Order: sequence, then structure tokens, then C-alpha cells
Amino acid sequence: MSGPVEREVRLSHLRLSAQVWGNEGAPPLLALHGWLDNAWSYARLAPLLAERWQVIALELPGHGHSDHLPPGMSYHFVDYVRSVLGAIDALGLERFHLMGHSLGAGIASLVAAAQPGRIDRLLLIEGLGPIADDGHHTLRHFRDAMASSATGRSLRAFPTVDMAISARTMASGLPADQARPIVERGLRKTEHGWHWRSDARVNRPSSIRLAETQVHALLRGIEAPTALLLAQPDTPYLPGLRMRERADCVEDLAMTHMEGGHHLHLEHPDAVATWANTHLDSRTG
Repeated sequence: MSGPVEREVRLSHLRLSAQVWGNEGAPPLLALHGWLDNAWSYARLAPLLAERWQVIALELPGHGHSDHLPPGMSYHFVDYVRSVLGAIDALGLERFHLMGHSLGAGIASLVAAAQPGRIDRLLLIEGLGPIADDGHHTLRHFRDAMASSATGRSLRAFPTVDMAISARTMASGLPADQARPIVERGLRKTEHGWHWRSDARVNRPSSIRLAETQVHALLRGIEAPTALLLAQPDTPYLPGLRMRERADCVEDLAMTHMEGGHHLHLEHPDAVATWANTHLDSRTG
């Protein structure tokens, strides 16, 4: 097994980064990270999968070592989907397995719906489709987004890496040992200290979200056999009833619950690797 290896993925309008584990000739498994995470979200899981698959952990625009969007542009969910589709073409992936965590799982869901003929197996951790809107808070969300800074709130600097890890732990509840790989890759050193690499605009609120009925319609476009892994107890913004209703929209979906927090793949990498290999083997064995 080789890796991780840094890889550059050039699109027409920006450059994305990826970390690659595994051998070039192995079946490809494209992995998408969560919001404000990066490729090292898979630092514990990818080596366990790379014995059989080439794991390509792609960093979304504005995250990790990938380019930020040009000035004046905002980060919209559908545009993440388009960027991933562009990266798939740039990587020359005709058919492949697709994995996503949290935001990455939502993006992976719509990538699978957009180009179903290219996805062999879809593996989702703590996410199925994007966060939706039931209409009750649409106006408030819209006004908040329109009133927010065009550049997003400034991201603080830290004297040491350990202080940045502590800040991430306090903000997310992720234990320090699990946060460390994400934080270390997500920092850059300047004369003023350690700064987050992520684009401040990633923190801007969404102006318009899809309605839940629209999300259901898109999820019905997923044709690949799908495995959904959810934390137990439920993550607050992924309520069980809503996730079951979404899961019912996917024709071939197996749902599994695992005790733990939102970053199950960092908390329980061995168990998640077993889950992933079991579902990959059901198609490739």
C-alpha cells in the first residue's frame, strides 16, 4: 500500500487538492469530507480501506489546500456538486465508488443522482442529501444571509497548533486526538501565527435552501446500492424521522446505526472500515 500522496485536480476555474491512499491500479473510492473539514478527515479510515481500494479524498473548494472561490462569489451547495462532477472528469473516473461524510455525504447523494451511471456503490456517513427548508424560517434565513458580510467573519489566528486544536474541540465537541489530523492539515503558518486555510466565506449562512420535497425528488434519482451509517444517539440536525423518510426515497439503501458521535470514521475507524468493506464487497465480491 502506498500513500498518502498529494494530488492536484485542475478544473477550468480553480484548483482542488486531494490526498490519495492506495495503489494506482486498485478500484477507485472517491471520498468527500464534511463542512470545515478536509481530506485528513479520512486519515484513520483511508489506510484501512487502501489495502483493497484507491481512496481519493478530495478537498472541496474553500477547504483544506484547495483554492478559494474568486472574490464576490459565495459557496452554494449545488456548486459544490458541480465542482465534484468536474473533479471526477479531471481524475478520469468513469466508474467508481463514492463515499461522503456530513456535508460530503449530502454532496455525494446529489452527485449520485446527477450521474447515476458512474457510481458503483454509494457510502454515506451521517448525511443523506442537503439540509433543507420546511418554509418556517425561509425569510429569516434569507435576510440573515443578505445582511452578512461579503467576505464572511474573519478567522482567528493561534500562537500554536495545540491552541487551534483546543478551539476546534470546544466548537465541535470532537476530542483532541480525533481533531488533530483535520486541524493540522487545515492550518497555515504565517509570521503572525497559525491561520485556518479554509475560506471565511464558507461560514456565511445559506440564502436559499431546497425544500424537503425537492430533496426527496432528487434522492429518488439515486440508482447505486447505498449504505447509510448514522450515529446513535441521533445528531440533532439529522433527526431520525427525517432520515428514515429520506432513506425511503432511495430504492436500494441499507441503514446502519453505530454508537458514537458525528465523526464516526475518526472515532471508530476499524468498525467503519468493516461496514464499508461489507457493502463494497456486496457489489464487487
